[in-house]
Order: sequence, then C-alpha cells, then structure tokens
Amino acid sequence: MFAFVKYIRTFAAVMKKEKFYVVWAGVTPGIYTSWTECQLQTKGYEGAKFKSFDTREEAEQAFAASPYEYIKRNTSAGSTPSKPSQNADAPYPAAVLENSLAVDAACSGNPGAMEYRGVHVASRQQVFHYGPVYGTNNIGEFLAIVHGLALLKQKGFDMPIYSDSVNAIGWVKQKKCKTKLPRDSRTEQLFLLIERAEKWLRENTYSTPILKWETRQWGEIPADFGRK
Repeated sequence: MFAFVKYIRTFAAVMKKEKFYVVWAGVTPGIYTSWTECQLQTKGYEGAKFKSFDTREEAEQAFAASPYEYIKRNTSAGSTPSKPSQNADAPYPAAVLENSLAVDAACSGNPGAMEYRGVHVASRQQVFHYGPVYGTNNIGEFLAIVHGLALLKQKGFDMPIYSDSVNAIGWVKQKKCKTKLPRDSRTEQLFLLIERAEKWLRENTYSTPILKWETRQWGEIPADFGRK
C-alpha cells in the first residue's frame, strides 16, 4: 500500500504545530496564536488583511511591515469573479467543516505529469504528497481520496475528507477506478498503485464522510495546486 507510516507522524505534527497569525486589518490588529482568535478578529470585517507564520519572529517582522509585502493586492477590484478567490489565509465560509482533510490532484496535460496531495483544512498544512507520475487528473483525485481514507483510519482520526471531483468520489464509492488510460510500460507503476487502492477499498470499511467541496461557493479547495 502507500507509505502511510511515513505520513502519520507528519499528520500528527501538523495537528499540533503552533502558528502565529498576523492581523493587519481587523477588529483589533495584532498577532494571535490560534486560528479561532484570528477568525474572531477578521470574519465579517470588510477589508480584513491577515496571514499565518511559522514563528513569532516572522510574525513580528510582518506585523511591523506593510501587509502588501506578504499578501497579493486585489488586482481585479470592480470585477465580478466567477467563483470566490481562495487567499492563503482567508477565513472559510461557515458551511466548511474545518477539522477535515482536503485532497486534490494536478496534471500537466491530461494525461501528463500527475501528482496529488492532502491538506489539513484548519491549519492549511500539507499532510501527504505523491508524484509526479504519468497519469490523469481523475486518477490522482481517486488515489488521493483512498490515501486519505487509509491514513485517517490507521491513525484513528475522526474527520471528513473533502474532494472537488465528482468522478473520483463516485469511483471510491464503487471501489473501482474507471479510467480509460491505457496500461503500458509508462503507466505500469500507476496501475499498480490503482490496484492497491482498489484492494484497500474492497478489504476495509470506514466511517469517514467523503464530502464534495463546493468550489463555486467556497473558492478553490485548500489542497489545490494553484495552476489554473
């Protein structure tokens, strides 16, 4: 199966890792040590500007500087986007379950160089990553969900998985990756991975909810690779 043991420690570390949140514009500007505190200062505050940092020193330096040295300016002011933007530290909509795992895949060409990853939604920290290998985006989305399911079950974490792929969610429920990608010397490694994922689905039960990430309402999924 996947190298899950390698990621278990990483996942636990992500869940416990302390971060520092700089609020340049909010109810009370300052440096906060929890995402909840940051949200209290910024959620619903028009023009809120904030960002997370790994160390207090970085946060203090950032707080003393202009926020635009650390976050992008809104270059599309006055336009109506087709979907919400997903800024690095923007608060999630109330409907999003933040104690969750988001998964996504990216593919340079389809087929092409494919990779996938899982991100803890609340902390926005990467939990696992695989690739690149030659494949398709749908395959990557499927494998990412199964990877997340197996990791959560092995670690004993009780949280849902978000995916923005209807196809991948359906394949997981059917326990079958219904790709039309030809199996040849270039894709053999990937198909072995698919077989192991399908085998895991057949031989295991899980209570993890697999939820559709609503991109149009919520912006890009946190695990998005940002290549669109």
